[in-house]
Amino acid sequence: MSSEFPPFAVTVDLVVLTLRDGHLHTLVVDRGVEPFIGVPALPGGFVHPEEGLTEAARRELAEETGLRLPEAHLEQLASYGDPGRDPRMRVVTVAYLALAPDLPLPVAGTDASDSRWLPTDTLLEGAPPLAFDHARILRDGVERARAKLEYSPLATAFCPPEFTIAELRRVYEAVWGTPVDPRNFHRKVTGVDGFLTPTGDTTTRDGGRPAQVFRRGPATLLHPPLTRPAAPRTPPSAAD
Repeated sequence: MSSEFPPFAVTVDLVVLTLRDGHLHTLVVDRGVEPFIGVPALPGGFVHPEEGLTEAARRELAEETGLRLPEAHLEQLASYGDPGRDPRMRVVTVAYLALAPDLPLPVAGTDASDSRWLPTDTLLEGAPPLAFDHARILRDGVERARAKLEYSPLATAFCPPEFTIAELRRVYEAVWGTPVDPRNFHRKVTGVDGFLTPTGDTTTRDGGRPAQVFRRGPATLLHPPLTRPAAPRTPPSAAD
């Protein structure tokens, strides 16, 4: 039976982010097959006929990197279907985002020749270039992660159970990719109902004067939301 519609495939790709050594890192694999053999890419692959999208995303992540994420740490990001995004055929991909603390070193498998964590800021600058349209997917994923820190208490997951405002601020700085004014940040986070609960203790582990210690509060949404600092403006050149 003929059809006027050409065949196409569905894939899943994953933007997996974590903090390592105080910096945001992205999980990448080196492709072991064509196209783009040997080129870094986001983990992912084709959806099998008998499985759902999220099931496929979890399977591909486990097969290519050995990582298995808890249910709450994987969310659908967006879909991408430009006709030329895959040289093999028309391929529509559904991207997923995971932002989780303490993720281990990956182990490559199936059609990935290697897998590793790379600094997100260098990947966003194009070093090294990613296969397919994965640079675009990564940018979208990082932007979603940065936005989640504005309206959710996700950043506390990257802190110890009891933490200082300075430790929490360093998480925001790492994910947002920009310095945050300490006094302004302290005022904002302590002014959000249910975000933080003081323990009554203090610590000097940040150096300097004793700092209050907090736990995550009961809030699931931050109101008012936190706002990222504006990106510094580039001064005009003499020719402008």
